[in-house]
Amino acid sequence: MKLDSSKQGIWFTADFHAFHENIIRYTDRPFKDATEMNFTILDNYNSIISDKDIVFFLGDIAFGEDKAAWTLKAMKGHIHFIIGNHDRKYIDTIKTNVESINDLLDIEIDGQPITLCHYAMRVWHKSHFDSWMLYGHSHGTLPPVGKQWDVGIDNNRFLPISFETLKHIMGSRPHNDNYIPEKSRR
Repeated sequence: MKLDSSKQGIWFTADFHAFHENIIRYTDRPFKDATEMNFTILDNYNSIISDKDIVFFLGDIAFGEDKAAWTLKAMKGHIHFIIGNHDRKYIDTIKTNVESINDLLDIEIDGQPITLCHYAMRVWHKSHFDSWMLYGHSHGTLPPVGKQWDVGIDNNRFLPISFETLKHIMGSRPHNDNYIPEKSRR
């Protein structure tokens, strides 16, 4: 999938865990209960995302099939879904509420190759050329290596993160561990 960021906003997020009461304790989220968490996360999301925007959701939407459907229907944008460890049992529900669904997805935005997966990887498609790898699952506890970033809400102030912001972040990140310098590629 090749995208042009001048045509619409492109966003990334993960790990809402809507309706999952225990995630508040597990990840030290600042909410009194799941209801406050759900509405805060959705309000944050919908205050930034427009109906025209493209959103890549990197897994773990909600706990409960009806809860997953409710959450996805409440979200703006054209959602491309990457399956997380808590999503498998809701695949049919998720499929009916998103543009696409994948375990792993390689995309290109403005010529920048990006691999999307719920889980962080050590190497990925074109990582030796400094491609990016975006992940969730770790709730901000796994430091990125090279051109990686945890796009989950726990790592990004409970907000989606834009492609434009990621360009700035990646510009200050070190090369990937398996990076091959341009002069060595000849």
